[in-house]
Amino acid sequence: MSGPKRIVFIEPKAPGLHIFSQFPIPRLGIFILGTLMKELGWEVEIVFEEIRAIDYEGLKKVDLVGISTITSTAPRAYAIADRVRGLGVPVLMGGPHVSFLADEALEHADFVIRGEGEVPLKAFIDAWERGGGFATVPSLSYREGGRTVHNPKAPPVRNMDDIPIPDFAGLRFRAKSIAGRTIIPVQTSRGCPFDCSFCSVTGMFGKKWRFRSIPHILEELRRYDARRNFIFFYDDNFAADPPRAKALLQGMIAQRFRFRWSTQVRADAARDSELIRLMKRAGCHTVFVGFESVNPLSLAGMKKSQTVEDVVRAVRVFRRERIHVHGMFMFGFDEDDWTTVKQTVRFAKKARLTSTQFLILTPLPGSEFFEKMTAERRILFRDWSLYDAHHVVFRPARLSLPSLQRAQSFAHRKFYSLVEIGKRLIRGRWLDLSLAAYARRLNRLWRKKNRTFLKVVDLLRPRRNADITVDYRSNVRLDG
Repeated sequence: MSGPKRIVFIEPKAPGLHIFSQFPIPRLGIFILGTLMKELGWEVEIVFEEIRAIDYEGLKKVDLVGISTITSTAPRAYAIADRVRGLGVPVLMGGPHVSFLADEALEHADFVIRGEGEVPLKAFIDAWERGGGFATVPSLSYREGGRTVHNPKAPPVRNMDDIPIPDFAGLRFRAKSIAGRTIIPVQTSRGCPFDCSFCSVTGMFGKKWRFRSIPHILEELRRYDARRNFIFFYDDNFAADPPRAKALLQGMIAQRFRFRWSTQVRADAARDSELIRLMKRAGCHTVFVGFESVNPLSLAGMKKSQTVEDVVRAVRVFRRERIHVHGMFMFGFDEDDWTTVKQTVRFAKKARLTSTQFLILTPLPGSEFFEKMTAERRILFRDWSLYDAHHVVFRPARLSLPSLQRAQSFAHRKFYSLVEIGKRLIRGRWLDLSLAAYARRLNRLWRKKNRTFLKVVDLLRPRRNADITVDYRSNVRLDG
Protein backbone atom coordinates (compact mmCIF):
# COMPACT_ATOMS: atom_id res chain seq x y z
CA MET A 1 0.00 0.00 0.00
CA SER A 2 1.46 3.36 -1.01
CA GLY A 3 1.94 6.11 1.57
CA PRO A 4 0.27 9.53 1.62
CA LYS A 5 0.98 11.93 -1.20
CA ARG A 6 3.35 14.82 -0.54
CA ILE A 7 3.07 18.51 -1.40
CA VAL A 8 5.54 21.34 -0.74
CA PHE A 9 4.35 24.96 -0.62
CA ILE A 10 6.98 27.59 -1.42
CA GLU A 11 6.92 31.33 -0.85
CA PRO A 12 9.80 32.82 -2.88
CA LYS A 13 12.28 35.24 -1.42
CA ALA A 14 11.79 38.96 -2.09
CA PRO A 15 14.15 40.29 -4.78
CA GLY A 16 15.70 43.15 -2.82
CA LEU A 17 15.95 45.07 0.41
CA HIS A 18 12.89 46.64 2.02
CA ILE A 19 12.04 48.00 5.45
CA PHE A 20 10.88 44.60 6.73
CA SER A 21 13.91 42.69 5.43
CA GLN A 22 15.12 42.06 8.96
CA PHE A 23 11.67 40.97 10.17
CA PRO A 24 10.27 38.71 7.41
CA ILE A 25 6.65 37.70 7.91
CA PRO A 26 5.29 34.99 5.61
CA ARG A 27 2.03 35.56 3.79
CA LEU A 28 -0.76 33.56 5.35
CA GLY A 29 -2.16 31.78 2.29
CA ILE A 30 0.29 28.88 2.10
CA PHE A 31 -0.30 28.03 5.77
CA ILE A 32 -4.07 27.96 5.36
CA LEU A 33 -3.73 25.82 2.23
CA GLY A 34 -1.11 23.64 3.91
CA THR A 35 -3.50 22.99 6.80
CA LEU A 36 -6.28 22.17 4.33
CA MET A 37 -4.01 19.67 2.56
CA LYS A 38 -3.15 18.02 5.88
CA GLU A 39 -6.86 17.58 6.53
CA LEU A 40 -7.11 15.89 3.13
CA GLY A 41 -4.49 13.36 4.20
CA TRP A 42 -1.44 14.72 2.38
CA GLU A 43 2.04 15.19 3.87
CA VAL A 44 2.78 18.91 3.79
CA GLU A 45 5.99 20.93 3.94
CA ILE A 46 6.26 24.74 3.99
CA VAL A 47 9.32 26.53 2.60
CA PHE A 48 9.49 30.27 3.36
CA GLU A 49 12.55 31.12 1.31
CA GLU A 50 13.39 34.26 3.31
CA ILE A 51 14.60 32.02 6.14
CA ARG A 52 15.13 28.59 4.53
CA ALA A 53 16.73 27.44 1.29
CA ILE A 54 14.89 25.18 -1.15
CA ASP A 55 16.05 21.56 -1.17
CA TYR A 56 15.69 20.67 -4.84
CA GLU A 57 16.94 17.11 -4.29
CA GLY A 58 14.16 16.63 -1.76
CA LEU A 59 11.60 17.99 -4.21
CA LYS A 60 12.26 15.05 -6.53
CA LYS A 61 10.32 12.90 -4.05
CA VAL A 62 7.15 14.98 -3.82
CA ASP A 63 3.96 14.68 -5.86
CA LEU A 64 3.13 18.37 -6.25
CA VAL A 65 4.72 21.77 -5.56
CA GLY A 66 2.62 24.87 -4.87
CA ILE A 67 4.23 28.29 -5.31
CA SER A 68 2.66 31.51 -4.05
CA THR A 69 3.75 34.83 -5.49
CA ILE A 70 3.15 38.54 -5.44
CA THR A 71 4.28 40.76 -8.32
CA SER A 72 7.79 41.50 -7.04
CA THR A 73 8.53 37.81 -6.41
CA ALA A 74 7.13 36.62 -9.74
CA PRO A 75 10.53 36.30 -11.53
CA ARG A 76 11.94 34.28 -8.67
CA ALA A 77 8.76 32.16 -8.53
CA TYR A 78 8.98 31.45 -12.26
CA ALA A 79 12.65 30.48 -11.97
CA ILE A 80 11.81 28.06 -9.15
CA ALA A 81 8.87 26.65 -11.11
CA ASP A 82 11.02 26.05 -14.19
CA ARG A 83 13.57 24.15 -12.16
CA VAL A 84 10.94 22.09 -10.31
CA ARG A 85 9.22 21.12 -13.55
CA GLY A 86 12.65 20.16 -14.87
CA LEU A 87 12.71 17.58 -12.07
CA GLY A 88 9.48 16.11 -13.42
CA VAL A 89 7.32 17.50 -10.60
CA PRO A 90 4.05 19.32 -11.48
CA VAL A 91 3.74 22.94 -10.31
CA LEU A 92 0.61 24.72 -9.10
CA MET A 93 0.83 28.52 -8.70
CA GLY A 94 -1.37 31.00 -6.88
CA GLY A 95 -1.32 34.47 -5.36
CA PRO A 96 -2.23 37.99 -6.50
CA HIS A 97 0.18 38.33 -9.42
CA VAL A 98 -0.70 35.12 -11.22
CA SER A 99 -4.38 35.61 -10.47
CA PHE A 100 -4.32 38.58 -12.85
CA LEU A 101 -1.68 37.26 -15.29
CA ALA A 102 -2.49 33.57 -15.49
CA ASP A 103 -1.39 33.24 -19.13
CA GLU A 104 2.05 34.52 -18.20
CA ALA A 105 2.26 32.11 -15.27
CA LEU A 106 1.32 29.13 -17.44
CA GLU A 107 4.56 29.63 -19.34
CA HIS A 108 6.19 28.27 -16.16
CA ALA A 109 3.53 26.34 -14.23
CA ASP A 110 1.23 23.43 -15.01
CA PHE A 111 -1.75 24.92 -13.17
CA VAL A 112 -2.77 28.33 -11.79
CA ILE A 113 -5.44 29.04 -9.18
CA ARG A 114 -6.83 32.56 -9.54
CA GLY A 115 -8.09 34.45 -6.49
CA GLU A 116 -8.97 32.77 -3.20
CA GLY A 117 -7.50 29.31 -3.09
CA GLU A 118 -9.36 27.24 -0.49
CA VAL A 119 -12.37 26.02 -2.50
CA PRO A 120 -10.51 25.65 -5.84
CA LEU A 121 -7.62 23.75 -4.24
CA LYS A 122 -9.92 21.19 -2.65
CA ALA A 123 -11.73 20.67 -5.97
CA PHE A 124 -8.40 20.45 -7.78
CA ILE A 125 -7.07 17.78 -5.41
CA ASP A 126 -10.32 15.79 -5.78
CA ALA A 127 -9.83 15.82 -9.55
CA TRP A 128 -6.10 15.09 -9.23
CA GLU A 129 -6.71 12.03 -7.09
CA ARG A 130 -9.32 10.77 -9.56
CA GLY A 131 -6.69 10.97 -12.30
CA GLY A 132 -7.63 14.21 -14.08
CA GLY A 133 -10.61 16.00 -15.56
CA PHE A 134 -10.22 19.59 -14.34
CA ALA A 135 -13.11 21.19 -16.25
CA THR A 136 -15.23 21.56 -13.11
CA VAL A 137 -12.48 23.00 -10.87
CA PRO A 138 -13.40 26.67 -10.26
CA SER A 139 -10.80 29.42 -10.72
CA LEU A 140 -8.33 27.00 -12.35
CA SER A 141 -6.24 27.88 -15.39
CA TYR A 142 -4.36 25.17 -17.28
CA ARG A 143 -3.47 23.91 -20.73
CA GLU A 144 -5.27 21.06 -22.42
CA GLY A 145 -4.99 19.79 -25.97
CA GLY A 146 -2.83 22.72 -27.06
CA ARG A 147 -5.23 25.37 -25.75
CA THR A 148 -5.36 27.44 -22.58
CA VAL A 149 -8.39 26.95 -20.34
CA HIS A 150 -9.57 29.47 -17.75
CA ASN A 151 -12.39 27.95 -15.72
CA PRO A 152 -15.02 30.33 -14.30
CA LYS A 153 -13.95 31.95 -11.05
CA ALA A 154 -15.33 30.61 -7.77
CA PRO A 155 -17.42 33.01 -5.68
CA PRO A 156 -15.68 34.34 -2.55
CA VAL A 157 -15.89 32.15 0.54
CA ARG A 158 -19.08 33.29 2.27
CA ASN A 159 -18.61 31.66 5.66
CA MET A 160 -15.10 32.65 6.78
CA ASP A 161 -15.29 30.11 9.61
CA ASP A 162 -15.08 27.39 6.95
CA ILE A 163 -11.47 28.41 6.31
CA PRO A 164 -9.19 26.23 8.46
CA ILE A 165 -7.18 27.77 11.28
CA PRO A 166 -3.52 27.55 10.23
CA ASP A 167 -1.73 24.74 12.04
CA PHE A 168 1.72 26.33 12.39
CA ALA A 169 2.90 23.70 14.87
CA GLY A 170 1.66 20.79 12.77
CA LEU A 171 3.36 22.25 9.69
CA ARG A 172 6.58 22.52 11.72
CA PHE A 173 7.13 26.12 10.69
CA ARG A 174 9.56 28.25 12.65
CA ALA A 175 9.68 31.95 11.87
CA LYS A 176 12.25 34.48 13.01
CA SER A 177 11.52 36.04 16.36
CA ILE A 178 11.62 39.64 17.57
CA ALA A 179 12.75 40.16 21.16
CA GLY A 180 12.22 36.47 21.75
CA ARG A 181 8.69 36.40 20.34
CA THR A 182 7.61 34.73 17.09
CA ILE A 183 5.29 36.78 14.89
CA ILE A 184 2.04 34.90 14.23
CA PRO A 185 -0.16 36.13 11.34
CA VAL A 186 -3.91 35.98 12.02
CA GLN A 187 -6.60 36.97 9.51
CA THR A 188 -10.07 37.94 10.74
CA SER A 189 -11.57 39.40 7.55
CA ARG A 190 -11.26 39.71 3.78
CA GLY A 191 -12.37 42.26 1.21
CA CYS A 192 -12.48 46.05 1.00
CA PRO A 193 -15.18 48.34 -0.46
CA PHE A 194 -12.96 51.41 -0.91
CA ASP A 195 -11.30 50.31 -4.17
CA CYS A 196 -8.36 52.75 -4.13
CA SER A 197 -6.95 53.13 -7.63
CA PHE A 198 -3.48 51.81 -6.74
CA CYS A 199 -4.64 48.70 -4.85
CA SER A 200 -5.32 45.17 -6.11
CA VAL A 201 -7.02 43.88 -2.93
CA THR A 202 -10.55 44.25 -4.30
CA GLY A 203 -9.59 42.35 -7.45
CA MET A 204 -8.28 39.52 -5.29
CA PHE A 205 -10.82 39.41 -2.44
CA GLY A 206 -13.77 41.49 -3.64
CA LYS A 207 -15.40 44.71 -2.46
CA LYS A 208 -17.56 43.13 0.20
CA TRP A 209 -16.24 42.71 3.73
CA ARG A 210 -16.41 39.17 5.05
CA PHE A 211 -15.64 38.40 8.69
CA ARG A 212 -14.85 35.37 10.79
CA SER A 213 -17.06 34.97 13.83
CA ILE A 214 -15.73 36.26 17.16
CA PRO A 215 -15.74 32.77 18.81
CA HIS A 216 -13.79 31.34 15.87
CA ILE A 217 -11.11 34.05 16.17
CA LEU A 218 -10.86 33.70 19.95
CA GLU A 219 -10.48 29.94 19.54
CA GLU A 220 -7.42 30.57 17.37
CA LEU A 221 -5.96 33.22 19.67
CA ARG A 222 -6.13 30.85 22.64
CA ARG A 223 -3.47 28.75 20.89
CA TYR A 224 -0.81 31.41 21.28
CA ASP A 225 1.47 32.20 24.20
CA ALA A 226 2.04 35.82 25.26
CA ARG A 227 5.61 35.00 26.30
CA ARG A 228 6.49 33.45 22.96
CA ASN A 229 4.24 35.09 20.37
CA PHE A 230 3.49 38.50 18.91
CA ILE A 231 0.28 38.62 16.85
CA PHE A 232 -0.01 40.42 13.55
CA PHE A 233 -3.63 40.76 12.40
CA TYR A 234 -3.33 40.35 8.64
CA ASP A 235 -6.55 42.18 7.74
CA ASP A 236 -6.27 44.94 5.17
CA ASN A 237 -8.40 47.03 7.55
CA PHE A 238 -8.83 45.59 11.04
CA ALA A 239 -11.33 48.31 12.00
CA ALA A 240 -13.44 48.01 8.85
CA ASP A 241 -16.60 47.41 10.88
CA PRO A 242 -16.19 49.30 14.19
CA PRO A 243 -18.97 47.50 16.16
CA ARG A 244 -17.60 44.12 15.11
CA ALA A 245 -14.01 45.21 15.91
CA LYS A 246 -15.13 46.38 19.36
CA ALA A 247 -16.84 43.05 20.02
CA LEU A 248 -13.63 41.21 19.13
CA LEU A 249 -11.52 43.50 21.32
CA GLN A 250 -13.92 43.09 24.24
CA GLY A 251 -13.68 39.33 23.77
CA MET A 252 -9.88 39.52 23.84
CA ILE A 253 -9.99 41.60 27.02
CA ALA A 254 -12.46 39.18 28.65
CA GLN A 255 -10.16 36.27 27.77
CA ARG A 256 -7.31 38.17 29.47
CA PHE A 257 -4.93 37.68 26.60
CA ARG A 258 -1.55 39.14 27.44
CA PHE A 259 0.15 39.10 24.05
CA ARG A 260 0.95 42.28 22.16
CA TRP A 261 -0.24 42.71 18.62
CA SER A 262 -0.19 45.00 15.60
CA THR A 263 -2.46 45.48 12.62
CA GLN A 264 -3.37 47.63 9.62
CA VAL A 265 -6.08 50.28 9.83
CA ARG A 266 -7.24 53.26 7.83
CA ALA A 267 -6.86 56.74 9.25
CA ASP A 268 -10.63 57.05 9.67
CA ALA A 269 -10.53 54.44 12.47
CA ALA A 270 -9.44 57.25 14.76
CA ARG A 271 -12.86 58.90 14.43
CA ASP A 272 -14.03 56.37 17.02
CA SER A 273 -12.17 57.13 20.26
CA GLU A 274 -13.81 54.22 22.10
CA LEU A 275 -12.48 51.81 19.47
CA ILE A 276 -8.92 53.09 19.86
CA ARG A 277 -9.09 52.87 23.66
CA LEU A 278 -10.27 49.27 23.39
CA MET A 279 -7.43 48.49 20.98
CA LYS A 280 -4.94 49.74 23.56
CA ARG A 281 -6.58 47.79 26.42
CA ALA A 282 -6.56 44.63 24.29
CA GLY A 283 -2.79 44.88 23.76
CA CYS A 284 -2.34 46.82 20.52
CA HIS A 285 1.30 47.82 20.22
CA THR A 286 1.56 49.29 16.70
CA VAL A 287 -0.81 50.27 13.90
CA PHE A 288 0.28 50.36 10.27
CA VAL A 289 -1.66 53.18 8.62
CA GLY A 290 -1.75 53.88 4.90
CA PHE A 291 -1.85 57.68 5.03
CA GLU A 292 -0.60 57.70 1.40
CA SER A 293 -0.43 61.50 1.02
CA VAL A 294 -0.97 64.89 2.61
CA ASN A 295 -1.85 66.36 -0.78
CA PRO A 296 -5.68 66.66 -0.94
CA LEU A 297 -5.62 66.45 -4.74
CA SER A 298 -3.64 63.21 -4.62
CA LEU A 299 -6.01 61.70 -2.05
CA ALA A 300 -8.96 62.54 -4.28
CA GLY A 301 -7.23 61.26 -7.41
CA MET A 302 -6.43 57.88 -5.85
CA LYS A 303 -10.04 57.48 -4.59
CA LYS A 304 -8.80 57.10 -1.03
CA SER A 305 -12.04 58.41 0.53
CA GLN A 306 -9.86 60.13 3.12
CA THR A 307 -8.99 63.72 3.97
CA VAL A 308 -5.86 65.37 5.31
CA GLU A 309 -7.90 66.10 8.45
CA ASP A 310 -8.39 62.33 8.88
CA VAL A 311 -4.62 61.87 8.71
CA VAL A 312 -3.93 64.56 11.30
CA ARG A 313 -6.63 63.26 13.65
CA ALA A 314 -5.39 59.67 13.38
CA VAL A 315 -1.86 60.56 14.45
CA ARG A 316 -3.15 62.63 17.37
CA VAL A 317 -5.56 59.97 18.65
CA PHE A 318 -3.17 57.02 18.35
CA ARG A 319 -0.34 58.91 20.02
CA ARG A 320 -2.68 60.01 22.83
CA GLU A 321 -3.44 56.33 23.53
CA ARG A 322 0.28 55.52 23.31
CA ILE A 323 -0.11 53.22 20.36
CA HIS A 324 2.90 53.27 18.03
CA VAL A 325 2.19 54.48 14.50
CA HIS A 326 3.97 53.22 11.40
CA GLY A 327 2.93 55.68 8.71
CA MET A 328 2.99 54.70 5.03
CA PHE A 329 3.13 57.34 2.29
CA MET A 330 3.44 57.10 -1.50
CA PHE A 331 4.95 59.45 -4.06
CA GLY A 332 4.16 59.52 -7.77
CA PHE A 333 0.47 60.28 -8.16
CA ASP A 334 -0.35 62.52 -11.11
CA GLU A 335 -1.09 65.35 -8.69
CA ASP A 336 2.30 65.05 -6.92
CA ASP A 337 5.26 67.33 -7.44
CA TRP A 338 8.41 68.08 -5.42
CA THR A 339 6.40 70.33 -3.11
CA THR A 340 4.25 67.33 -2.20
CA VAL A 341 7.38 65.36 -1.29
CA LYS A 342 8.71 68.09 1.00
CA GLN A 343 5.32 68.68 2.64
CA THR A 344 4.95 64.95 3.32
CA VAL A 345 8.35 64.72 5.01
CA ARG A 346 7.64 67.83 7.11
CA PHE A 347 4.34 66.35 8.23
CA ALA A 348 5.87 62.97 9.14
CA LYS A 349 8.60 64.65 11.21
CA LYS A 350 6.20 67.03 12.96
CA ALA A 351 3.78 64.19 13.73
CA ARG A 352 6.61 62.26 15.43
CA LEU A 353 5.56 58.96 13.93
CA THR A 354 7.30 55.93 15.42
CA SER A 355 8.45 54.86 11.96
CA THR A 356 7.63 55.69 8.38
CA GLN A 357 7.75 54.16 4.93
CA PHE A 358 7.98 56.45 1.94
CA LEU A 359 7.07 54.30 -1.05
CA ILE A 360 7.03 54.83 -4.79
CA LEU A 361 3.64 54.40 -6.42
CA THR A 362 3.71 51.12 -8.35
CA PRO A 363 1.25 49.97 -11.05
CA LEU A 364 0.42 46.50 -9.72
CA PRO A 365 -1.47 44.13 -12.04
CA GLY A 366 -5.08 43.94 -10.92
CA SER A 367 -5.25 47.62 -9.97
CA GLU A 368 -7.01 50.43 -11.79
CA PHE A 369 -3.71 52.32 -11.84
CA PHE A 370 -2.02 49.48 -13.76
CA GLU A 371 -4.74 49.59 -16.41
CA LYS A 372 -4.41 53.37 -16.68
CA MET A 373 -0.62 53.32 -17.03
CA THR A 374 -0.82 50.51 -19.58
CA ALA A 375 -3.44 52.33 -21.65
CA GLU A 376 -1.39 55.55 -21.57
CA ARG A 377 1.82 53.64 -22.42
CA ARG A 378 3.57 55.08 -19.39
CA ILE A 379 5.04 51.84 -18.03
CA LEU A 380 8.79 51.86 -18.61
CA PHE A 381 10.08 48.72 -16.88
CA ARG A 382 8.56 45.28 -17.28
CA ASP A 383 10.86 43.44 -14.90
CA TRP A 384 8.41 42.43 -12.16
CA SER A 385 11.17 42.18 -9.56
CA LEU A 386 11.27 45.99 -9.62
CA TYR A 387 7.59 46.20 -8.63
CA ASP A 388 8.35 46.44 -4.90
CA ALA A 389 7.43 50.12 -4.31
CA HIS A 390 11.13 50.99 -4.07
CA HIS A 391 11.82 51.39 -7.80
CA VAL A 392 10.13 53.80 -10.18
CA VAL A 393 8.75 51.77 -13.10
CA PHE A 394 6.42 54.23 -14.87
CA ARG A 395 6.62 57.75 -16.28
CA PRO A 396 5.31 60.27 -13.69
CA ALA A 397 3.19 63.24 -14.69
CA ARG A 398 4.80 66.13 -12.77
CA LEU A 399 8.10 64.69 -11.62
CA SER A 400 10.96 63.51 -13.78
CA LEU A 401 11.85 59.83 -13.53
CA PRO A 402 15.06 60.50 -11.54
CA SER A 403 13.23 62.99 -9.29
CA LEU A 404 10.58 60.46 -8.29
CA GLN A 405 13.27 57.88 -7.56
CA ARG A 406 15.23 60.41 -5.50
CA ALA A 407 12.11 61.44 -3.62
CA GLN A 408 12.02 58.17 -1.69
CA SER A 409 15.68 58.29 -0.70
CA PHE A 410 15.40 61.99 0.17
CA ALA A 411 12.35 61.41 2.38
CA HIS A 412 13.92 58.53 4.30
CA ARG A 413 17.17 60.43 4.71
CA LYS A 414 15.36 63.46 6.14
CA PHE A 415 12.99 61.52 8.40
CA TYR A 416 15.79 59.31 9.74
CA SER A 417 18.46 62.03 9.82
CA LEU A 418 21.07 62.23 12.59
CA VAL A 419 19.20 65.26 13.95
CA GLU A 420 15.94 63.30 14.14
CA ILE A 421 17.75 60.35 15.72
CA GLY A 422 19.16 62.77 18.32
CA LYS A 423 15.66 63.99 19.15
CA ARG A 424 14.53 60.41 19.74
CA LEU A 425 17.49 59.87 22.03
CA ILE A 426 16.73 62.99 24.07
CA ARG A 427 13.07 62.01 24.41
CA GLY A 428 14.00 58.47 25.46
CA ARG A 429 12.01 56.95 22.60
CA TRP A 430 14.10 53.81 22.41
CA LEU A 431 11.97 51.88 19.92
CA ASP A 432 11.87 54.89 17.60
CA LEU A 433 15.63 55.24 18.00
CA SER A 434 16.42 51.64 17.09
CA LEU A 435 14.06 51.69 14.10
CA ALA A 436 15.57 54.96 12.88
CA ALA A 437 19.11 53.60 13.07
CA TYR A 438 18.03 50.45 11.22
CA ALA A 439 16.16 52.38 8.51
CA ARG A 440 19.09 54.75 8.02
CA ARG A 441 21.49 51.85 7.43
CA LEU A 442 18.99 50.15 5.14
CA ASN A 443 18.58 53.27 3.00
CA ARG A 444 22.34 53.51 2.43
CA LEU A 445 22.65 49.79 1.68
CA TRP A 446 19.71 49.91 -0.76
CA ARG A 447 21.35 52.67 -2.78
CA LYS A 448 24.61 50.74 -2.88
CA LYS A 449 22.92 47.56 -4.12
CA ASN A 450 20.87 49.44 -6.73
CA ARG A 451 23.60 51.54 -8.31
CA THR A 452 23.04 50.10 -11.78
CA PHE A 453 19.29 50.73 -11.68
CA LEU A 454 19.82 54.29 -10.43
CA LYS A 455 22.24 54.96 -13.31
CA VAL A 456 19.69 53.64 -15.83
CA VAL A 457 16.98 55.87 -14.35
CA ASP A 458 19.26 58.90 -14.50
CA LEU A 459 20.02 58.21 -18.18
CA LEU A 460 16.30 58.45 -18.93
CA ARG A 461 16.09 62.05 -17.71
CA PRO A 462 16.28 63.74 -21.16
CA ARG A 463 13.65 61.40 -22.57
CA ARG A 464 11.07 61.43 -19.80
CA ASN A 465 8.42 62.75 -22.19
CA ALA A 466 9.29 60.24 -24.90
CA ASP A 467 7.21 57.17 -25.60
CA ILE A 468 9.70 54.47 -24.59
CA THR A 469 9.70 51.12 -22.88
CA VAL A 470 12.81 49.75 -21.23
CA ASP A 471 13.44 46.07 -20.47
CA TYR A 472 15.68 46.20 -17.42
CA ARG A 473 16.39 42.62 -16.30
CA SER A 474 17.72 41.83 -12.84
CA ASN A 475 19.77 38.71 -12.33
CA VAL A 476 17.46 36.01 -10.97
CA ARG A 477 19.60 33.33 -9.35
CA LEU A 478 18.31 29.89 -8.46
CA ASP A 479 20.75 29.54 -5.59
CA GLY A 480 19.35 32.68 -3.92
